[in-house]
Amino acid sequence: MFGFNTKLDYKGVSVHVQTQDMGPSAQYIESLIYVAGKLASSRKSFYTHLLGTPQSKTVIRRIMEEQHGTIIREISEGKLDHILAPNGKPSGQGPEG
Repeated sequence: MFGFNTKLDYKGVSVHVQTQDMGPSAQYIESLIYVAGKLASSRKSFYTHLLGTPQSKTVIRRIMEEQHGTIIREISEGKLDHILAPNGKPSGQGPEG
């Protein structure tokens, strides 16, 4: 399996994003988002419609790159803070919410 791995520190939290092609039998690309070593979320993109097309390998790789890059960008823009924050609370919120 081919894939991408990115480790980053976001607002003091260790984040690891892993994206890989699960292969033609599964027919999807999966991205896993780990926070402090624990799986926090995942994202799948199915590519069944591409199988058997002349450029399928190239297109699947491009989808992987785009999906991985989008997740990294969403993290850096704060769009995934609800996933990355400890106890499911966005940064800066106390116990009162």
